[in-house]
Amino acid sequence: MMLPTHALVGMALALPIALFAPELAPAALLGGFVGGILPDLDLYSGHRKTLHFPTLYPLSAAPAALLALVWSTPVTTAAAFVLVGAAVHCRMDIYGGGLELRPWEATSDRAVYDHVAGRWIPPRRLVTYDGSKGDLGIALVVAAPLLALVEGTFVALVAGAVAVSIAYVLLRRRLAALAPVVFGRVPSPLSQYVPARYR
Repeated sequence: MMLPTHALVGMALALPIALFAPELAPAALLGGFVGGILPDLDLYSGHRKTLHFPTLYPLSAAPAALLALVWSTPVTTAAAFVLVGAAVHCRMDIYGGGLELRPWEATSDRAVYDHVAGRWIPPRRLVTYDGSKGDLGIALVVAAPLLALVEGTFVALVAGAVAVSIAYVLLRRRLAALAPVVFGRVPSPLSQYVPARYR
C-alpha cells in the first residue's frame, strides 16, 4: 500500500490514547506516524526486506506496549507506537500487491521478506496494488476520524497525507511508465543503486 496510507493507519492506531490519555496523544500520534512510514525507508535499498520485519516488529511491539502501559511516559508511548505502526505496516504490505513496478499485473510472488523464516511472504492482493482506488479508500476511511479528533500540526499531517494519496492514485500508472525512462538515464556509476524493478 502507499506510504500515506501506512502513515495514516499508524496515527489511527494511536487514537484511543488521544481520547483517554490526551497528555500522551502527541507522542502516540507521532510514534504511530513514524512507525507507519519507517519500513518504507528501504525503498531504494532492498525494498520490503531491509527494514521490513513482519515477525520481529510484532515481537518487539508487545513488550514495548506493556512497558508503555506500566510506565507511561511520552518516550515509552512513542516507542511503543513506532513498533506497533511498523508491525502493522508489514502486515498491510502482505495484504497488498507484490514487489514490482506494475503490481496490477500480479507478476511478483514477493510481498515482504520474513527474516525469521528466511523467505519471502507472497502477496495476498486484497488491495490490488499501492495507489489503487481500494488503497485510497482505506486512506480516506482512516483519515476521517483523525481529522475529527486530532489538533494542530497533526491536522496538517493528515490533510497532507490525504492530498498526496489522491495525487499518487491519479498518477500511479503514469509513474510506472515514466520510471524506466527516468531511471534509464542515471549515469552508470550511480545505476547500481537503482532498484531492478525501475529498469
